[in-house]
Amino acid sequence: MGMGRGLGGPRGYLTEEEKKNRPKLSKELLFRILSYLKPYRVQFVFVFLAILISAVIGLFPSIITGRIVDQALVGKNMQLLIQLLLLALVTLTTAQAIGVLQSYINSWISQRIIFDMQNQMYAHLQQMPHSFYTNEKQGDILTRMESDISGVGTVITSTLTTSVSNIAVMIATLIALFTMNWRMALVGIAIIPMTLIPARTVGKTRWKLLTDVQNERDKMNQLITETLSVSGSMLMKLFTREKSEYDRFVSVNDSVTRLTLKEQRSGKWFIMILGTLSQIGPLLIYFTGGVLMISNGDATLTIGTITAMIALVNRLYGPVNSLLNLGVDFTRSLALFTRIFDYYDKEVTIKSKPDAIKPDLSSTEIRYDLVSFTYEHKTPILNDVSFMIPSGKIFAIVGPSGAGKSTIVNLLLRLYDVNSGSVSIAGTDVRDFELAYLRGNIGVVTQDAYLFNGTIRENLLYAKPDATQEELEAACRLANIYDFIVSQELGYDAMVGNRGLKLSGGEKQRISLARVVLKNPKILILDEATSSLDSISENTIQNAMELVMAGRTSIVIAHRLSTVLAADRILVLKDGTIVEQGTHEQLLEHSGVYRELYETQFRRVLEQDQ
Repeated sequence: MGMGRGLGGPRGYLTEEEKKNRPKLSKELLFRILSYLKPYRVQFVFVFLAILISAVIGLFPSIITGRIVDQALVGKNMQLLIQLLLLALVTLTTAQAIGVLQSYINSWISQRIIFDMQNQMYAHLQQMPHSFYTNEKQGDILTRMESDISGVGTVITSTLTTSVSNIAVMIATLIALFTMNWRMALVGIAIIPMTLIPARTVGKTRWKLLTDVQNERDKMNQLITETLSVSGSMLMKLFTREKSEYDRFVSVNDSVTRLTLKEQRSGKWFIMILGTLSQIGPLLIYFTGGVLMISNGDATLTIGTITAMIALVNRLYGPVNSLLNLGVDFTRSLALFTRIFDYYDKEVTIKSKPDAIKPDLSSTEIRYDLVSFTYEHKTPILNDVSFMIPSGKIFAIVGPSGAGKSTIVNLLLRLYDVNSGSVSIAGTDVRDFELAYLRGNIGVVTQDAYLFNGTIRENLLYAKPDATQEELEAACRLANIYDFIVSQELGYDAMVGNRGLKLSGGEKQRISLARVVLKNPKILILDEATSSLDSISENTIQNAMELVMAGRTSIVIAHRLSTVLAADRILVLKDGTIVEQGTHEQLLEHSGVYRELYETQFRRVLEQDQ
């Protein structure tokens, strides 16, 4: 009969965390939410009209049932019986058809709003600075993009339209009830709290159990994710932890099973209680009707009227129950939008100026002038760093771990902006560049060569989507990866695996280098690009790297001596300050940081390579 709809589930009650973080409704928040509905206001008008028509037509079957009893059955009129049955069939079919139409329009609206919001979110997140991704959990980003925005569809289809539908059904049904017989109507309404009070009590118990089940399921999912991932399964095998992890899984799974059974058992009692109360309701209405008809001799009250009123009262249970949960649904809806808007409102701190320029880069002289930088107001990373790289020259940056080497190139790319001082290319501050133009003219090969889970071809074309096969092959030959690719069964269409896991470190690095070659940048950055390679792999691409760097202004962050020796000048960085600079031979003449690095790091690597 629809009385249990919406009860006993998680949506019926707020958690303590939800109560604590309940968002405040403001005019600004409400108008912002409505701004996403505004483009579809015409469709909403049709939805609300369909709801009103459906609410009225939905009364007819119950009213027709009363006429069937009083006029067709009691009057023994077969022709009228057939006519009334056909009329009931038509009204039922019409109501269902309107419901389907309403559902279709509703789904279309919700999906279009989800489409709009996800596009807006993706475009916004694309513009977020690099610091956002170093601080934010990836899972939170996915939750905003998927779960939260998809939940907006539920808000529209459930919270908004269902609430309007429930109100329309209640008003139409109450008018019909009081029109038929106001005394019986009062009795019918009085029955409803009898079913709602125990329903909400049992529902709260089930909600607590469902919450416990979900918490245990979260533990189980975490365990599965950790132990059955690529890295997790390998770690489990290396430390022979299969038995202990299996026992841990069985324990959590047993807890989930026991709690689920307990929740389901409580649900069965819940259904029995509602079923019993739903049968008591009609009995009370029949009793009241009998008193009015038999004892009081009310001639206006008929058996058909009593039958119709019982059907109409049953029609009230679902809407009343749903409206009792409206406050919870509304709070969760606001929280959902608040979470989404929180991401929308995150400031894009690094972007092109309104008057950004695209200066001529026939000369690519790079200059750092008294550059200082600190990550999130913590310990300073760079302190008054100044140097100049002439156009077409190769500079190497060496120094202990944490000295600020990668930070220097991050500032050139505007992944971060300087706190003070300036970084310029061809005499123009990088902050004055059009951002896409700046990054489009800089190629980067990093130590951790990132490859998408696709084919070799797809990863290469990421640099230049319209590249020809000849251009691909030329870039791969230059990066010394051509022979490897053609030896694969699928060649350029071979899959590289998640993050390139099907390839060795050297193969990933060379594909990454080929991708940069395909981009053909004016400036090249090699950020420890060969540190993860063995000596054989390094030697195979060292000449290729030198060919790629030829004629380009290049910055090399190096762990390998061979890479340092290829540089025109070496900058030695320590504690965020350039403490030495010069050629390899010049720096070895002094007993400084470079000499120490050479003795402790470069020479050892050189001896290992030999």
